[in-house]
Amino acid sequence: MAGSEKSHELQHHRPRMQKEQQNDVLTLNERKLRDQEERETIVLWRRPIITLQYFLLETTLDLKESALRLWQRRRFVFATLLLLAVSTIAYSVEGGHQQYVHFVEKKFLWCAYWVGLGILSSVGLGTGLHTFLLYLGPHIASVTLAAYECNSVNFPEPPYPDKIICPDEKLKETISLWAIISKVRLEACMWGAGTAIGELPPYFMARAARLSGTETDEEFEEILERDQSAEDLPTRAKLAVQNLVQKVGFFGILACASIPNPLFDLAGITCGHFLVPFWTFFGATLIGKAIVKMHIQKLFVIIMFSKHIVEQMVSLIGAIPGLGPSLQKPFREYLEAQKTKLHHKSGDAIEASENWLSWTFEKVVIIMVCYFILSIVNSMAQSYAKRIQSQKYTEGKMK
Repeated sequence: MAGSEKSHELQHHRPRMQKEQQNDVLTLNERKLRDQEERETIVLWRRPIITLQYFLLETTLDLKESALRLWQRRRFVFATLLLLAVSTIAYSVEGGHQQYVHFVEKKFLWCAYWVGLGILSSVGLGTGLHTFLLYLGPHIASVTLAAYECNSVNFPEPPYPDKIICPDEKLKETISLWAIISKVRLEACMWGAGTAIGELPPYFMARAARLSGTETDEEFEEILERDQSAEDLPTRAKLAVQNLVQKVGFFGILACASIPNPLFDLAGITCGHFLVPFWTFFGATLIGKAIVKMHIQKLFVIIMFSKHIVEQMVSLIGAIPGLGPSLQKPFREYLEAQKTKLHHKSGDAIEASENWLSWTFEKVVIIMVCYFILSIVNSMAQSYAKRIQSQKYTEGKMK
């Protein structure tokens, strides 16, 4: 009798317990949604003082965490400082080795420049600076136009790569596509390597969250479960990328990294969450972005800015009814001015001329750089706000 009474009592209380659990889940989801809406209000143009304050506090915390990581790897830091000291001595002491030192310095700074631009392009989960459109693409286009005009890629160094001038000797045969590809291969591959490095922070954050079992990891699990039942095209595309990376592994990551893929930002988070080994993720990403994808993008730009394609594009602009001739004129003037500069010698004075195309491009670059800086400030301020919210939630659970 006692056992049946207990069973009847449990059955009586079970619906109430299930209802309480559902209310707790609903309350948790409402809290997360409210916290997210509150974080989205922390931007410079809505709450400037709070945003700047949170940005500075988050920067301070990040610096402290970075200093702690460096202290934990103090042997590597010491070896790096020792190498820098030896390099500084070799750079300062006069001798026959200086020509090699200057050569290494020039190549190192050139590679570091493009690697840095690549990192800026991919860091920030889609909010990065589009440095391919702003820097690498125009550089490849300039080399391509110069190669067809000069019929050579043996530009005098210096001033190349700061400035392109036609060499005195020219090839008798027509410049080949492979020669242009080879000329810009180093900077293109370094930029691609930088984009691969920029994918590492999401990977490490997701991996750390999975190993520690934090709230971020629980949110990611909820997102995965919710996406399984989604029917809209963007969510299903994200899910396809996640499944490909999770199930195929190295070659899945390589396939996603080898094509221009705006959803690849999720690959780092997915690989970190499912504890994909570091070298599997980074090796596939590096090969895909620095070699395969970079040659695809480079080939596209070179073909688009080849001599006959550019001439056809300018002719098509002139064929636009009404506005054609007025739009075609500045394009022709700009191309003619660039061709004239290519035939100037390094010591000759070049007449400074302002073209609205170059003026517009400069202003677009400034606007995009400013937007990138603002997005970094807002993102870091919102990260600090999330720290505060997580701390309050943890303290509430302990009580």
